[in-house]
Amino acid sequence: VVSTTLALAWVAAGKRAAYVTDGGDLSGSVHFAAGIALCRAAGCVVTGIDGAPVGQGGQGLVVAADAETHRLLMTMVRSRE
Repeated sequence: VVSTTLALAWVAAGKRAAYVTDGGDLSGSVHFAAGIALCRAAGCVVTGIDGAPVGQGGQGLVVAADAETHRLLMTMVRSRE
């Protein structure tokens, strides 16, 4: 997907199970902020790549439609460390 906002909107709408990216603090980025807010409003699980809340000093982004998908993704992320 070329558009991060579109990818996150698809997760919020239930059209995709998750979105994962690494990087710096993405919560203030115009490319991520709207999508993060949309996913939170839809009840998605939103964390950094380390599983911590997204925000100042956090890294990357893991957004999942539900807790089980998020848990599985975090298991895969941690196995690659």
